[in-house]
Amino acid sequence: MIAPEDFFLKLENQFKQDLPFVAYKDPKEDNLLKAFLQFDPKRHIVEDFTESGFVFAPFNSQNPTYYIPSDFPLTTEFIPSDELEVNSQVAPALGIANKIEHIELVKKGIAAIKAHNFQKVVLSRKETISIKNQDAFSIFKKLLRKYPTAFVYVFYHPNIGLWLGATPEILLSVQRNKLSTMALAGTQKNNDKKHVLWGEKEKEEQEIVTFSILKNLKDSGITKIKASDVYTSTAGNLLHLKTDIEAELDATVPIGKIILALHPTPAVCGLPKESAKSFILKNEGYEREYYSGFLGALNINTETKRNPNKRNQENRAYSSVVKKTSLFVNLRCMKLTSEKAVVFIGGGITKDSDPEAEWEETVNKAETMKAVL
Repeated sequence: MIAPEDFFLKLENQFKQDLPFVAYKDPKEDNLLKAFLQFDPKRHIVEDFTESGFVFAPFNSQNPTYYIPSDFPLTTEFIPSDELEVNSQVAPALGIANKIEHIELVKKGIAAIKAHNFQKVVLSRKETISIKNQDAFSIFKKLLRKYPTAFVYVFYHPNIGLWLGATPEILLSVQRNKLSTMALAGTQKNNDKKHVLWGEKEKEEQEIVTFSILKNLKDSGITKIKASDVYTSTAGNLLHLKTDIEAELDATVPIGKIILALHPTPAVCGLPKESAKSFILKNEGYEREYYSGFLGALNINTETKRNPNKRNQENRAYSSVVKKTSLFVNLRCMKLTSEKAVVFIGGGITKDSDPEAEWEETVNKAETMKAVL
């Protein structure tokens, strides 16, 4: 483990030399920051998910999934300072033309649902925001401070650019024979109310997402699956409906098969998957790139101890190294270009969606990223 200032200095040097790197914080690991550095510009492309490293996958699986090998890891303990200011004012939403364009897209999606083309589709848009006098690492630190319960990252590869995000959604986590994932859908603003009321549209959307994930797991050959009751989850300034899902893995089922069965989830694509995805690619009018793809640690060797008490020397002898995978859906993310940030936001559309309300939902979601710009 190195000092935080050395950690960030190494990241800055990577960026200056145009070399790939990733730094991230898993919400389950408190203030531990991890990074992987790559000392050449080579493209490492995932073939079958037996690779080890940090993966960065696009929405459209026809495009390549990159990974940074786990050969050169870094760790540090980073406690965000109170001096890191986060904007209380956020940039306004795009103008009336963009609002009309998104509302028309939503109407088209609702019409396709009523024509029985699919049950649900997730439609998105992007905004471009000026970020003069800000760099990726200062934004990364702000994300760490503002969203401590999210998976926060900064990722760079010269072939695909510079990305940052703070996502609340797990695609899957695997350690030994235990798999965990979640169904996350429905969105409303967090107004600090004691009792949160959800409409039928949000409840139906959550049911669709949960049912689809459970079915996909079963279709992958997994039989021992448990799902929690639905509950309200907080993600920054937003609330979501959430269901936790756990399963026991069969050693004969490769992890790549499960990943491809789950991605893209109904929470970022729709249901049925292929027809919703086809509608998105044909009608959204822009390339999502790595927004609503997935990212995270794949097959990383992790030391586990039977007893975390360091003074217990006898139990420390029973530590072991296991492969661990923790993948997240790439939501609440942005791509940085020269003095600009491209922010991506979307929302789930069902037959009961109200186009105006769907626009407002994307405005609320955009605040997650805009608050640190």
